[in-house]
Amino acid sequence: MTAPAVEDLLRELTPQVLGVLVRRHGQFEDCEDAVQEAVLAAAVQWPADGVPTNPHGWLVTVASRRLIDHVRSDHARRERESAAATEEVPEEVPDTDDTLVLLFLCCHPALTPSSQTALTLRAVGGLTTAEIARAFLVPEATMAARISRAKQRIRHAGSSFTLPSGVEREERLQVVLHVLYLIFNEGYTASSGSALHRAELAHEAIRLARMVRAQLPDNNEVTGLLALMLLTHARREARTTADGDLVPLAEQDRTKWDRDLIDEGTELVKAALAGSALGPYQLQAAIAATHADADTAEETNWAQVHALYLILERIAPNPMVTLNRAIALAETEGAPAGLALLATLDGDERMAGHHRLLSVRAHLLEKTGDLAGAYEHYGRAAKATASLAEQRYLRARADRLRL
Repeated sequence: MTAPAVEDLLRELTPQVLGVLVRRHGQFEDCEDAVQEAVLAAAVQWPADGVPTNPHGWLVTVASRRLIDHVRSDHARRERESAAATEEVPEEVPDTDDTLVLLFLCCHPALTPSSQTALTLRAVGGLTTAEIARAFLVPEATMAARISRAKQRIRHAGSSFTLPSGVEREERLQVVLHVLYLIFNEGYTASSGSALHRAELAHEAIRLARMVRAQLPDNNEVTGLLALMLLTHARREARTTADGDLVPLAEQDRTKWDRDLIDEGTELVKAALAGSALGPYQLQAAIAATHADADTAEETNWAQVHALYLILERIAPNPMVTLNRAIALAETEGAPAGLALLATLDGDERMAGHHRLLSVRAHLLEKTGDLAGAYEHYGRAAKATASLAEQRYLRARADRLRL
């Protein structure tokens, strides 16, 4: 098996193995460290020596032995853990997949969103600390400290390794979905750096969303989130030029869109919308499907897009939803109507100086013929984003107006 194939297998197995150890031993922090050591050992040995017949059992055995080694070296617990340190590690492991339980644990409400994201990528996604640090453009030591603090907070919170029930389960599931949504968005449009997207993060978010849906196939919001990811990711190849420059949706070569992902995503949208209640991910997926259904930008059903954003704005108010509705409104009723809706966001502190608000206003001002105003806002938007790809695009728009 090639090294990339081994890497894919290890990422699939990591949460399953960690679930076995945490359920058996508790001590999430120590178990996670032991599993990472086992995964690193497999990453070195398997490409050279071959994948064992039972890779899952191999990882559980090695990780358990690493955990026992840690226990034996801890003098404060030597006597208390001596029995566990001498017992033979069982080769048989349960078939139970605890990935969903693990996701709920990583998205514990005691953690900040950034810590939830980092811990999810490490414990459930199987990414190394170095990989996560590179993805979010921070030093490895900084990311290591963040992950360590997250594990400590979970330990101090005394959370048990079980799925919560009732209202708590639904609330925690929303956090899980939000974390996966954040991971995907960072992969689809990187918040900083030279590249517009980070495909490895988008792929990981899709993989994890598939895993969640496999365990919760009847949850329409889970289905909606997966559909949204697939329909959005389908555009990836058309979003940049060969030089890495951004290509806006209206100018993309739609023949480059991944039709297989669109077909799968569209079927998932139909399934997600079959229920009686509508959630934000279902609605966003429906909007993405409407765009995917148009062979050209001119054929987009903007009235339907606007109607969906209007519903989304009512059930999940958010300035970004309003901003996107303004774009759709401008397409159906003209740029002045879109600008009027954008004006309602000027007093929202969350949007103060946000490059998206500045760039959309610039675009609509350009459509009204206010080229000076558009030039000013494109320039301000370029300064407000940390993404080099977006900076280049926005500066190019501004320069075009100056000529």
